[in-house]
Amino acid sequence: MSDTSARLLRLLSLLQTPREWPGSELADRLGVTDRTVRRDVDRLRDLGYPVEATMGATGGYRLVAGAAMPPLLVDDEEAVAIAVGLRAAAGSAISGIEEASVRALAKLEQVLPAKLRRRVRVLGAATIAPGAGANPVDPELLTALAAAITNTERVRFAYEAADGAETRRNVEPVGLVPYRHRWYLVAFDVDRGDWRSFRVDRVRRVQATGARFSRRELPAADPAAYVAGARTDWGTPSLHFLVEIEAPAEAVIGRLGEGAGDVVPRGADACVLDMRRDDLPEWVAHRLLELGVEMNVRGPAELVEALEKIRDRAGRAVRGNS
Repeated sequence: MSDTSARLLRLLSLLQTPREWPGSELADRLGVTDRTVRRDVDRLRDLGYPVEATMGATGGYRLVAGAAMPPLLVDDEEAVAIAVGLRAAAGSAISGIEEASVRALAKLEQVLPAKLRRRVRVLGAATIAPGAGANPVDPELLTALAAAITNTERVRFAYEAADGAETRRNVEPVGLVPYRHRWYLVAFDVDRGDWRSFRVDRVRRVQATGARFSRRELPAADPAAYVAGARTDWGTPSLHFLVEIEAPAEAVIGRLGEGAGDVVPRGADACVLDMRRDDLPEWVAHRLLELGVEMNVRGPAELVEALEKIRDRAGRAVRGNS
């Protein structure tokens, strides 16, 4: 790095301290003349840093807010503090900041020296975010996936199904989506030849392959729309599931699995499941029964039939043991 570049970085680091710096003090800190300080300030302004100068005996230089945020310089302690804060925010229940936190954390950890990355991991492991959900996700896993998305790099991982069985996946990741208190990875499954959404809390042992890919056309407006079930290649679903459930919406959301549609509150102690799908009425029936609450099925007939089949099987099982 040239002497001028190193001096500019040092000057920028000083100006990012929230105070006004007399030109003579900056010159002493940098070991240059007042004239060199003025030239360096002009260089920073040309780079987009809004440095304000004030005249008079008590005048000096200070960095002020601009129209856009320029790059920042932080020391080791500040970098660790920011990274730990972002790791906590990535797993928080504060709506709207999770995805931005993961993107920022991926950028920061990419440039952290190894010794600082170790400090961040140790502090993160010892810190429990208040209000963490029942299915916490390791921020290190999120940042690894975010890096693969940014680099358009294929990854391999083990994926744990609801019954505990593991499958190996080779995917082209395109998006991380926080949805209903869970994280989802949207990716093209190379071995299965189709798009998938994966619950990140069920992803195990991520391995970057180093293989780059050209992004395919996602059958949805964006990854968030895909996770919400708005695929553009399915057409209009033929089955409309409408179930009145005698339980608070917050007790139902997240317990019905992926693609479970909308859970709409109906007062404090009831809600309605409104979902459109083309298949799996028996799968929906089992998920509803697992809730263990009273409900009223408004449709479709296929769901009623699936529930009746489950009732008949249960009846035969009971009679067989009587």
